[in-house]
Amino acid sequence: MLISNIDDPLTIREMQELLGVSSTSLVAHHLGQLEKWGYLKRNPHNPRDYQVMSEGPEKRIIYLDLYGLAQCGQHGSILDGHPLDRIAVPSRMLSFAADEGFLVQAKGNSMAPRINDGDLVIARKTEEADSGQVVVCINEGEALIKKLQKERDRFILISSNPKHAPFLAADDFRIVGEVKAIMSHNVE
Repeated sequence: MLISNIDDPLTIREMQELLGVSSTSLVAHHLGQLEKWGYLKRNPHNPRDYQVMSEGPEKRIIYLDLYGLAQCGQHGSILDGHPLDRIAVPSRMLSFAADEGFLVQAKGNSMAPRINDGDLVIARKTEEADSGQVVVCINEGEALIKKLQKERDRFILISSNPKHAPFLAADDFRIVGEVKAIMSHNVE
């Protein structure tokens, strides 16, 4: 039932009717158990957004590759198979499959206050993004974390910090990931 409705997820009430059970709380309980045991992954911000872990249960702790922003070469990719480290992350922090994730360490203050110098940024591998999304990208051989703004056939890269002016993406611009979460190292 869940797999066949992946493109148009069912509500809990629709699941209750299909299963013929007495209450929505019973459906919610079973979904919670499937999620607890790693067979289902739900987006914490949208309960109708879920993934069925068809390869079996996902581990509770997963290891994501950490790539350094300063390590990117002119024609290389930060996802070149040479991570600096592997970091343990609770799989519940991800709203996507663990094999689609990676980490980068933020450098500088251009995305402050949301992303600060030294923060670990969890991203989902992708080469596409919509206007308004925060991405990990390569621009003129430099790895950056920026908010995208699409205008016709070009991208404008925007910082959250107003001290840094927006700028046009270069010809060699490419997206390597969408920012999904931040693990801040700042303790206040």
